[in-house]
Amino acid sequence: MAAPVSVHLEFGGGAELLFDGVKEHHVTLPSQPEPWGMRQLLVWIQRNLLKERPELFVQGDSVRPGILVLINDADWELMGELDYQLQDQDNVVFISTLHGG
Repeated sequence: MAAPVSVHLEFGGGAELLFDGVKEHHVTLPSQPEPWGMRQLLVWIQRNLLKERPELFVQGDSVRPGILVLINDADWELMGELDYQLQDQDNVVFISTLHGG
């Protein structure tokens, strides 16, 4: 059984508007049989934090194109994207690069 994992989540560039305007969330993810990965984190965020318009944040089982994801200040593409296994005290940042005109 994987231990609970505490992570710091940040939403910016307008993405915070989907989360009642709250930019920072300190969350403890519950114990589960498998280690927490980004794929499971996105499902958890959708169920527990996302307040409106999920189509602006997720697409399929990943984030929508146009949302930059950083894990501990590194582009998640360098970290394995959805396959990255979260570590205790990780910092995950979601920045929307999409802006209305």
